Amino acid sequence: MITGATSGIGEACARRFAQGGYDLILTGRNEERLQAVKTAAEKCGAEVLDLRFDVRDRVACKEAVNSLPDRWSVVDVLVNNAGLALGLEKEYMGDVDDWETMIDTNIKGLLYMTRLIVPAMVQRNHGHVINIGSVAGDAAYANGNVYCATKAAVKAITDGLRIDVAESAVRVTNVKPGLVETHFSVTRFHGDQERADNVYKGIKPLTGDDIADVAFYAASAPEHVQIAEVLVLATHQASGSVIYRE
Repeated sequence: MITGATSGIGEACARRFAQGGYDLILTGRNEERLQAVKTAAEKCGAEVLDLRFDVRDRVACKEAVNSLPDRWSVVDVLVNNAGLALGLEKEYMGDVDDWETMIDTNIKGLLYMTRLIVPAMVQRNHGHVINIGSVAGDAAYANGNVYCATKAAVKAITDGLRIDVAESAVRVTNVKPGLVETHFSVTRFHGDQERADNVYKGIKPLTGDDIADVAFYAASAPEHVQIAEVLVLATHQASGSVIYRE
């Protein structure tokens, strides 16, 4: 099951896991994009079930999971990918609506899906949760404030879950990308393509496929191997705030 599968890292994960022999449950808000990703995954040989809902909506999350037919009810891997950044302002000038959207998606949505899927994994003594965090969760950067805080929360929540399921064979991974050129920055800047393009000027950024490869590797490791955390940066990015640009 991959949340936020309609673009970026989520779409890339859908493609990579389909190529790797998994059947997929794909979730997202955009019906047209969801169908396009589903079609592409099916061409890779996967069987695909699509669920359109917003992870911010706790009731919708529960209804979606409860609607799964028996054939689809056993989730081996949950990729909590749905997330976003909005705005790049100083904290004292931030947009409160942007804050709430980031908190509701990046933290609460991840928690909702974890709460709904993981109990059955523990009961079966098998499963893997892969949370898509960020280098932003390691240390705040200028004007990143609330987004950085949400990704720091993802790290703490992931670590906490790993501790809580340690008596089981359920594995928990936090994948923390740096600069990845997806729709991420366009969303952050509310559709300003020029401003988004400037984020990646002078450096070759990561792609969604790069992160999907890491997630798939973690899921494919032997059962006794738990890839707890992976920080993935572009070659000329040293941290969330140190980037060399040509």
